[in-house]
Amino acid sequence: MAELQEKLEQSLKDLRENSKERKFNQTVDLIVNLQKFSVKKDSFNAFITLPYKIKDKRIAAFLEVKNKNVDTITPEEFKKYSDKKEIKKLTKKYEFFMSQANLMPKVASTFGRYLGPKGKMPSPQLGIVNNPDEKTINETIQKINTSIKIRPKEASIKVSIGKQDMEDKKIIENTMAVYNTLLKHLSKGKDNIKNIELKFTMSKPQKIKI
Repeated sequence: MAELQEKLEQSLKDLRENSKERKFNQTVDLIVNLQKFSVKKDSFNAFITLPYKIKDKRIAAFLEVKNKNVDTITPEEFKKYSDKKEIKKLTKKYEFFMSQANLMPKVASTFGRYLGPKGKMPSPQLGIVNNPDEKTINETIQKINTSIKIRPKEASIKVSIGKQDMEDKKIIENTMAVYNTLLKHLSKGKDNIKNIELKFTMSKPQKIKI
């Protein structure tokens, strides 16, 4: 692991030295290229909690009562979304949805066919709350903001693990959190990983042999 961390450190150094200055804060992407991997046989779903938040996600919540800490959609407002245009606008506006557990049947029937295909339905792993008190809502928002979902659809996994202005140490810790979780989920572990790459939004990738 120490060897991989050293390679990541060098790759980030090379990225920073060779990347052109941009007028925006570029995202740091991690690409994990797989081998001996079948999407049909070996695919999996994983939520990974990163040590460091990359950004605040746009979150909406289906709750019985309005909450000041998150954009809330109450059951009384569900009928507004019988209009397809309104649901489409909603799915574009928010990256993530959470829900009060007892509202899930109604959420599924009203929003499921639109949120489901986009992978945005609230799930038991991340986004469904039994008790929507302020502490629970805030903890769930924090968890959503530091989590990423991985579901391989091809023999290459690409996730965002940082921003250009983050410290290298934090980017490396986020990268290692993803890497170590993948080792647990991949059927052949390390043997499933061909190589990994790090890149900024507008840069060429730095390839790292495992």
